[in-house]
Amino acid sequence: MPDLNVFVDRYAGDSEKARADFEVRRGIPYGPAPAESLDFFPAGSRNAPLVVFLHGGYWQELSKDDASFPARDLVPAGAAFAALGYGLAPEYRLDEIVAQVRRGLLWLLEHAEELGVDAGRVHIGGSSAGAHLALMALLDDWRPDGRHPADAFAGALLLSGVYDLEPVRHTYVNAPLGLDAAAAARLSPILRLPARLPALVVARGGAETDEFARQHDDLVRAVGPRAAVVREVVAADRNHFDLPFDLADPTTGLGAAVFAQVGL
Repeated sequence: MPDLNVFVDRYAGDSEKARADFEVRRGIPYGPAPAESLDFFPAGSRNAPLVVFLHGGYWQELSKDDASFPARDLVPAGAAFAALGYGLAPEYRLDEIVAQVRRGLLWLLEHAEELGVDAGRVHIGGSSAGAHLALMALLDDWRPDGRHPADAFAGALLLSGVYDLEPVRHTYVNAPLGLDAAAAARLSPILRLPARLPALVVARGGAETDEFARQHDDLVRAVGPRAAVVREVVAADRNHFDLPFDLADPTTGLGAAVFAQVGL
């Protein structure tokens, strides 16, 4: 597999191109912390669906500046797009990061009309740690706009996610996170799935590690009885880091699933 920097550089470069090629409102604050801001790409028409993307990086690396690249295909297809920023560990605890993302999503729902977005067609997407944060936003222990998350959000796009944090607790990744057993359980969405979930795309690369494959398989089984629809994708020629490039490409299996769910 190529050096990780190859993928990180492409995230940044393709995101910069998206911001250069399309209208974007940068750094919109949604909460009190400096990291609580988002970049918003409007669609070409009003009442458009919205795809919100949460970057990966094990909750401690990357930023929204590396997460705008899907806009290059989603905006021309008729969707609005938001790259949602959040604070990183160790400056912020994971509980705080989860709360920040929820605040950002609630802000988008509350401001949907002025953004030209159909509040009934908001889809949350994320890769790796971003998929974890997206699924945490679908738990039923908070109420976006007074509604159950399954009613507030039209769907989620979960790529190569970390849904069970107990294994993470025993790796180097936990050094900045500081998770103990109780926190790992509390912040593992697969252990706290609600009875209802919206439509889901659950995807992974064919060249993922065994642990990422296990977490994907376990989640697909768990959400099957709960979600309105589950579109599972295993992209044989993709790995953990290049799978996100398929997110908005309808010629790929993942992109086709996303376009079908979002209604593009």
